[in-house]
Amino acid sequence: MIVCKFGGTSVADAAAISRVVDIIATKREQQPVVVVSALGGATNMLLDIANKAAGGELLSALQLIEQLRDRHLREARALLAGSHDAEDVAVEVGTTFDELAHLAEAFKTLGYLTPRSLDAVAAIGELLSSQIVAATFRARGFDAVCVDARDVMRTNDFFTKAEPDVEEIARLAQERLVPLVLQNRIPVMGGFVGATAARVTTTLGRGGSDYSASLVGAAIDATAIEIWTDVDGMLTADPRIIPEARLIERISFDEAAELAAFGAKVLHPATIAPAVQCGIPVYVFNSRNPAAKGTMIAFDAPRLPVRAIAGKRATTMVKLRSSRMLLAPGFLRRVFEVFETHRTSVDVVTTSEVSVSVTLDDATNLGAILQDLAAFGDVSVSPRAGLLAIVGAGIADGSQAIAQALAALGPIPVHMASLSATGINFTLVIDDDQVVAAMQRLHATFFEQPT
Repeated sequence: MIVCKFGGTSVADAAAISRVVDIIATKREQQPVVVVSALGGATNMLLDIANKAAGGELLSALQLIEQLRDRHLREARALLAGSHDAEDVAVEVGTTFDELAHLAEAFKTLGYLTPRSLDAVAAIGELLSSQIVAATFRARGFDAVCVDARDVMRTNDFFTKAEPDVEEIARLAQERLVPLVLQNRIPVMGGFVGATAARVTTTLGRGGSDYSASLVGAAIDATAIEIWTDVDGMLTADPRIIPEARLIERISFDEAAELAAFGAKVLHPATIAPAVQCGIPVYVFNSRNPAAKGTMIAFDAPRLPVRAIAGKRATTMVKLRSSRMLLAPGFLRRVFEVFETHRTSVDVVTTSEVSVSVTLDDATNLGAILQDLAAFGDVSVSPRAGLLAIVGAGIADGSQAIAQALAALGPIPVHMASLSATGINFTLVIDDDQVVAAMQRLHATFFEQPT
C-alpha cells in the first residue's frame, strides 16, 4: 500500500484533477490511498468569508460564497458530465454552501469567530474536493470511495492546530481504509481535516494535508508516501527566489525536516515525523510533470557539506539580557516556560553567560510574552528579522563550509548564528529585507561555482 497526497495546485481545476486520475491509474498495483487538499486557494477564500462575515461585511461574504459555489459546480460538471454521480455531487456542493451562508449570517450576528467555528469553515474545502475527486475516479471506471477524513483522523480539541491521536488514527485507518484497499478499491479522503472523539470538526493547521498523508501512511504501514505538488521535487533553494535552483534527487530525513521547518515550501514541517518513526520513504513529485525523477527522502543520502538553502522572512527576534542569569541553575527553564505558557514555539536559540536570544515564527502572543519576560531582565525586540538555513549532513565536517557561508554574505550583518545539535543546519539570523540577497549569494557560492 502507498499513500498519494495531492496538494491544492494538483487539484486546482478539472484539468488538474484529471491528471490525478491518470497518475493513480498507473499505480493500481501498489494499492494507493489518495489524500487531497482543497481546490487551490479555496481554504484561503473560506477563511476570508468567515472573517468578512464576523467583521460585518455579510454581503461581501455572501458574494464570495457564490463565487466559490460556482467554481466547485463548474469543475464538477466538467469532470462528471454524463456520470451517475453528477447530480449527487451537485446537490452536496449546493447544500454545503447553503449551510455556509447560514453560518456567515450567524457570524455577522455574533460579531466574532471562535477557533472551533474557523475549523468548521476551513474544513469545507477538503471535504468537497475529496467527494469530487472520488466521483471523478468512478466516472473514469475506477472503484473509488470517498472516506470522510473525520472518520479516520482523530485529534484533540485544540482547534486550528489540533494534535493527532496517533494510536486512534492507526485503529481507525485499519478499520476503515485497509479493508477498502484489500477489496481493490481506492479510498479518497481530504487532508488537513480531523475530528475529536465527539466528532467535532478540527484541522491540523495550514499545510496539514501533508501531515495527514504521513499519519495515514504510518497507520497503514505504507511502503511509500508520495507528495504530489507543482514542482519537480525538493530543490537546492526556493525557485521563486533562485531560478537556478537544482533538483535534489535524494535527501535524508533529517535534512528534509530541517529544510521544511526553515522555510522550504514543498513540505509541511511536521510531515516527516511519522514517516521517520516508521522508516517509510517519502517521495516528492510534480503532478504537472509526472515523468520527472522527483526527490526521494530516506534515512540515507550521499553526505554533502551543503544540500540546500532555505530562507524564512517575517521572523521576530527577542533578546533578554539579565545579570541574574550568570551561574543561576534553572534560569533558562523559567524563561522558556514563558513561551510554553503562551503556546509559542521558538525556532533559533543562542545564549551567553548573561543573555539569551530567540526567534519566533508566530508573534501572535508577543505582547504577553514580553510582559512576562520583563520580570527576568531587559528585553528587546526586532520584529523584522529573517532566517537563513544552510543545510547539509557534512556542514560540520571541518570549518570550510561554515567559513564559506559567512564569507559569502559579505556586508550583510548577522545578528545570530547557531549550529544545530545534529550538526546539519547552520542557521543565521539577518535583517528581513536581506534574506533574498543573502540566499542568492549563498546559492551562487555553493551550487553555481564552476567545478
